[in-house]
Amino acid sequence: MRRPRVPQLSGLRVRLVVAFALVTALTAAATGALTFREARTGVLQQSQDTVITLLRTQVSRLAQDLGVPPGEAELRRFAADVARTDPSGSWRVLATYGELSATSAPDDPFEELTPDVRKAVDSSLATVFQRVNSHGHTSLVVGMSVIFAGPVGEGSYASGVKVFLTVPQKTERAYVDALVTAVERATVPALVLAVLLALLAARGVLRPVRALRRATRSIAEGRLDTRLAVNGSDELADLSHTFNETAAALEESVAELRGMEARARRFAADVSHELRTPLAAMSAVTDVLDDGAARLDPNTATAVRLISEETVKLARLVDDLMEISRFDAGAVVLHLDEIDLAESLRHTLVARAWTDLVDCDLPPLHSLRGRVDPRRLDVIVANLVGNALRHGARPVELRLYEGEEPGGERLAVIEVLDSGSGIPDSVLPHVFERFYKSDAARTRTEGSGLGLAITAENVRMHGGTVHAANRPEGGALFTVRLPLPNDELPQESQW
Repeated sequence: MRRPRVPQLSGLRVRLVVAFALVTALTAAATGALTFREARTGVLQQSQDTVITLLRTQVSRLAQDLGVPPGEAELRRFAADVARTDPSGSWRVLATYGELSATSAPDDPFEELTPDVRKAVDSSLATVFQRVNSHGHTSLVVGMSVIFAGPVGEGSYASGVKVFLTVPQKTERAYVDALVTAVERATVPALVLAVLLALLAARGVLRPVRALRRATRSIAEGRLDTRLAVNGSDELADLSHTFNETAAALEESVAELRGMEARARRFAADVSHELRTPLAAMSAVTDVLDDGAARLDPNTATAVRLISEETVKLARLVDDLMEISRFDAGAVVLHLDEIDLAESLRHTLVARAWTDLVDCDLPPLHSLRGRVDPRRLDVIVANLVGNALRHGARPVELRLYEGEEPGGERLAVIEVLDSGSGIPDSVLPHVFERFYKSDAARTRTEGSGLGLAITAENVRMHGGTVHAANRPEGGALFTVRLPLPNDELPQESQW
C-alpha cells in the first residue's frame, strides 16, 4: 500500500505559496493604508472646510447686531443664533467676552474646548480648529475672534468677542469605519486569490522540476538514454536542454569506457589463452629439469629451480587471469550439487596435503549439507587456507558450523583463522581487490594477487558473503557465509 505523501514545509510549493501570500498581504495592507489615509483626509478636510466657512459666514452676519461691550444675555443670544445655523441642530457654540461667557445650550460645560485652542484664539485673529476625542467620540472644535470693520482707511479691529464651535463628527467617523471594513473585506479575497495563483505557479514550476528529478534518478539507476522533453524557451527549457546534453555526454563516455573495459578484458583473456600452450610446454620442460637438477652443478641447479618456480607462478597467474576473465564475461556456470560440506572441506585439505598443517573444527559427517558447486567450494577453501599458510602463521584453523541470518535463514559459516600479525586496518578494505598485495603486512608474497578476488567472486555467485577481519587475540580471520536453501532439489544454474 502506497503511503500518502506528506507535504514538506520547506518544499518549493510551500515557499511559493507563503511568498505569494506575504507579497499579497503586504500589497493589500499598503494599498489599503494609503487609500484609507487619503480617503479619511479627504472626508475630514471637506467636512472641516464646510463647517469653518459656514461658521465664519454666520458669525460675520450675526455680529452686525452684536453690541460692544456685550452683556451675558446678549452673548447667550448670539451663541444660540449661531448654533441654529446648523439645520441638524448638532452645533454647540460658546461665546466669550472678557470674563463673560455664554453657551448655546444652558449649563453646557463645553468640555471639548482645550486650552490650546483657547490660547491660539487669544493670540491670533485667524480661525483655528482641532479634532478632539472625548468619551469615545470625535468632535471638531473651531475657534475664531469676532472682527469689526473700522472706519475707512483704518482697517479692521478685534471686538474682543470670541466664538467657539463644537461639531460631532459621527458621519465622518461612519465614513471612515466603512472604509476600514471595505479594506478588510478586500484583503481576504486578495489573499485567497494569491494562494490560488501561487498554487498554479508552483504547479507550473514543479512539473518540470519533478520531471528532472525522475530523469536524474533514472540516470542514477543506469538508464543513460533518459532524456527530458524541452518545451518553450524559458529557463526551465534551458535547464532541460542542458540536462539532455549532459546525459548524452555521460552516455557517450560510459559507452566508451565500457568498450575500453570490454576490450581490456578480451585482451587479457586472449593473452592468457595464448600463453597456456607455451606455458604447458615450459612446465613440462621445467619438470624434467627439476628431476635432473640434482645432477647439475650447484649454480646451474639453483638457476633451474628458480626457472621452474617462476614458471609455476606464471602458469598460476595465467589460470587466475582466465578465471577472472570468465567472471567478467559472465561465462561462469555453477554446477550445484547437494554435498556434505565437512567432507568437501576435508577433501580440500587432503588433496593439498594440508591435513597436518591445519587444525579442523568441523561438524560430524552428514550433519551439514549444502547445495554448492563442489569445485568452486574447493577453490574458496583452498585460496583462504593457502593464503593463511603463506601469509599468516601457524596454527591455522578451519572451522565449519551452521549459522542463521537475522531473518531466520540457515547459513553455512566457514572460518579460516591464522596466528600471524594480522592485517593492517588500512589494508582490510582492499584485501579482495584484484592484484592487491599487502606485502608490508605479510611475511611472504607468492600469490598473484587474484586469489582472494576469485574467492570473493565464487562466494558472490553462491549468494554468500566473505569478510576479512583481525582477531582480538591476534591473527587474521576470514569468514564465508553461504546460504543453505532447503526447499529445492539440486540443479544447475547459470549466473
